[in-house]
Amino acid sequence: MAEPIQLSRYIESFVDSSRSPTQQAASLEAIASLLKNNQLTIETLVREMEGYLTTVDNIIRARGILLLGEVLVRLASKPLGDATIHSLIGFFTDRLADWRALRGALVGCLALMRRKSSGGMVSGSDAKAVAESYLQNLQVQSLGQYERKLSFELMECLLERYPNAVASLGDTLIYGICESVDGEKDPHCLMLTFHIIEVLSRLFPDPSDALAGFAHELFEILGCYFPIHFTHQKDEDMTIKRDDLARALMLAFSSTPLFEPYAIPLLLEKLSSSLPSAKVSANELFLLFEANHNLHILAIGVSLKMSSLLNVKYACLQLDSLRYLTDCTMKYGADRMAKHIEAIWSSLKEAIFSSLESVLLFTPESLEGPDLPKNEIAAEALSLLQKLIVQNTKLFLDLIVVDEDINMIFNTISNYKNYHEIPLERKQRLNAVGRIIFTTAKASQVSCNRVFECFFSRLVDILGLSARNSSEQPYFDESILISKRCNHGALYLSIEILSACRDMIASSETILAATSHTDETWKYLLQSFSPALTMGFCSAFICSSEGTHDAATYIGVKGLLILATFPGGYSLISKTVFEKILVTFVSIINEEYSKRLSWKLALKALGEIGSFIERYHESEKEPSYMDIVVEKILSLAFVGDFGIPFPLRLEALSDIGTSGRSYMLKVVQGLEEAIYANLYEVYV
Repeated sequence: MAEPIQLSRYIESFVDSSRSPTQQAASLEAIASLLKNNQLTIETLVREMEGYLTTVDNIIRARGILLLGEVLVRLASKPLGDATIHSLIGFFTDRLADWRALRGALVGCLALMRRKSSGGMVSGSDAKAVAESYLQNLQVQSLGQYERKLSFELMECLLERYPNAVASLGDTLIYGICESVDGEKDPHCLMLTFHIIEVLSRLFPDPSDALAGFAHELFEILGCYFPIHFTHQKDEDMTIKRDDLARALMLAFSSTPLFEPYAIPLLLEKLSSSLPSAKVSANELFLLFEANHNLHILAIGVSLKMSSLLNVKYACLQLDSLRYLTDCTMKYGADRMAKHIEAIWSSLKEAIFSSLESVLLFTPESLEGPDLPKNEIAAEALSLLQKLIVQNTKLFLDLIVVDEDINMIFNTISNYKNYHEIPLERKQRLNAVGRIIFTTAKASQVSCNRVFECFFSRLVDILGLSARNSSEQPYFDESILISKRCNHGALYLSIEILSACRDMIASSETILAATSHTDETWKYLLQSFSPALTMGFCSAFICSSEGTHDAATYIGVKGLLILATFPGGYSLISKTVFEKILVTFVSIINEEYSKRLSWKLALKALGEIGSFIERYHESEKEPSYMDIVVEKILSLAFVGDFGIPFPLRLEALSDIGTSGRSYMLKVVQGLEEAIYANLYEVYV
């Protein structure tokens, strides 16, 4: 057992405020060690400390209560009896009224409330008593930062670990939390307050619960923090980042559907704060400076810096608004969101139109999948659009198909035959409409059908395609090509729709269920027009000129690639057409190696087709690919072929070989034969 004299010295060393922090910490650890090693009981310690815990000297009493609390923190895993825990939590609960010793009381309450059942826990009735004392005695916003943080940690612990006990406090609990969190500014405390509101909302999930009467007041408190402006630079704040605060606030926003009437209008209002307004402000500032000739150079620098800062600010605001809208949409539910559909669509459309790139990238890398927007705002807006279409399919589709901006693109696209004739602003809108149509068609079978009914039929009319021309005649006969099939804008939008359909069904579950969807509108239309579409994409090659070569080649290659890679029972083209597509790409490899982009695109497309055949076990297409592609590419390994530069031959062999295991084996075997044959020719 611990010597009473030594124990008294340890206690005195911690309580004495004149001692150094090192001495105080050492004394605390020594007492905790005695308790852990059963050389001292908690009851004995409390008896020895009685004078320090009850003295009228505020400083000594505060230090004594803090010592007891800190000791309990270090005994979290040591078993304590129910009577001991009840006595201790009762003491600390009463001490919450002692504002001079509040830190110790909060530390002690937290230490006991956080204990696990294996070591003895605070009972529900005692936890309720803690909550009642907290709500009655603590004016949280009048406390220092550390005490506020402890107070919020205690409330968080009560809500998470003793929900049933504190829920019975109803209005008193909610009102007290509103008072305690209102006006908080410290980042560490804000992380806790946002989580407290999130947990509180889960505590009262029913719309008729006590929370309903405080929803507006609670959200007014939360709404003041959006968007998060976090500029603290102090070292102690570096552990909290802006993204952490933004996410915590977002979870609080979406924690209950009761916030919907207040959160959605606020987020839509913030989302409407667009980048152009920031540019106007910067330009106005520039004009003011320019009025003074001597400050002209300074004006340029200040204007550019202000414009950049404002653009970043507004971009962050838009991005946060979209992320919050996404989270709230999913958690509030379709019924509550239905009333906001028109406003959301208008804001989403504007975000997509204003943030997407103004030009399309005709690169081999973009053949791998949809040309995903690099702009985060556009990506978030499109992601939210897809979720909303799934959630409220009919309401959202009704808005999209009659939208004036979308229909304007379809109505005017025939005015421009090739991509380079389209004005820059119209290119951006074409890109935006393409992404919207892709996202809509990909969302579900229902939305895909609606897109085909409303938009695909218009595209085939613009391209001059018809089901009557869909007999699978050889499509290389230029005499049957119609000039308007070269309309790059219409072909681009067709590719977006085709890509969406392919991606929608490119899952094992959907492929297995393909036979059960034979009556789908989109499938019927695609199968009817696929030969004519094939002809249209091939016409892009033939109609290309020096100024339009990149766009025409990319559109032609990507369109044929998509038609060739519809999986399973959804295959749109016959074996004959599939093989002609392969022959077209191989011909480019053999004959157009001087046209770098065409060559790269064709090789990338062949690699994608090979990977597709192996990934989806397309056994019917594999022999054609092996004979037409792999065998022909293997012939490049022989040194007798001096047409294609050696580095390009190696690149072709590598890309085709790595597209599938069986192709790699074939390429390796072929290379062995080529090496032996070439060596034989050299030495014989």
